[in-house]
Amino acid sequence: MTNFFRVLTLIFIIWFPSAVNAQTKEAKPFVLGKIEQIQSIELGEQRTLNVYLPEGYSPDSALRYPVIYLLDGSADEDFIHVAGLVQFCSFPWVNILPKTIVVGIANHDRRRDFTFPTTVEKDKKDFPTTGASAKFIAFLEKEVQPFVDRNYKTNKDKTLIGQSLGGLLATEILFKKPHLFNQYVIVSPSLWWDNESLLTTKRQPLTSSTKVFVAVGKEGKVMESDAKSLFELLKKEDSGFLKTLYHYLPDENHATIYHQALYEAFVQLQKAH
Repeated sequence: MTNFFRVLTLIFIIWFPSAVNAQTKEAKPFVLGKIEQIQSIELGEQRTLNVYLPEGYSPDSALRYPVIYLLDGSADEDFIHVAGLVQFCSFPWVNILPKTIVVGIANHDRRRDFTFPTTVEKDKKDFPTTGASAKFIAFLEKEVQPFVDRNYKTNKDKTLIGQSLGGLLATEILFKKPHLFNQYVIVSPSLWWDNESLLTTKRQPLTSSTKVFVAVGKEGKVMESDAKSLFELLKKEDSGFLKTLYHYLPDENHATIYHQALYEAFVQLQKAH
């Protein structure tokens, strides 16, 4: 072996472990948010909250932030793409949303939590755990919101986002306890539940300014008709407290509508100020 190759080999032996170690030391987890655990008395189980905090958030700052409460908020559901959309919309050069905290509520049994009792025997048989939305609403009101307000720098702006069965639950809360949120984003709501009985349920009166955005795609006659009926019902009952918006996305289906609908909701709700 020539002196040149001996020197080259020696350099490689010395450099290679250092390079590997440097790469290992430089690798860090990419942290999107925080994972919180709540032992729920209302539900009798431990529940997970995934929390996205906007850039610049500091517990020592006087700044307070609006909060988006996201149903279907598990990491493998809608939390990641919604948190990313909120971040994008709050970039100063985009300026669609103010900097906002996102609280994703991870699911245990969404059919149980997002539905009220049904009179349809087939649904009772097919989905025996359904019908506990009242407990989940109490969980949101008495445990989740107070926990978030105690532990994070929040202001009074609270938005609820739900799709499909989550949209059914968001509509139920809007009708029965509208004061819990001042904005509702309801996408492709499963208002067919219990033979569309929610659409004939008497609404509790609003006592403060509330905005509602309803969206649906090309998702079949029943879902499209029910979403439009919800909008028309709310629009007909518009008062000084209520602003209702509607968006139809004909190029999207039940699987693809959510992200695009949320972007449109953020744009239109900000314009409605």
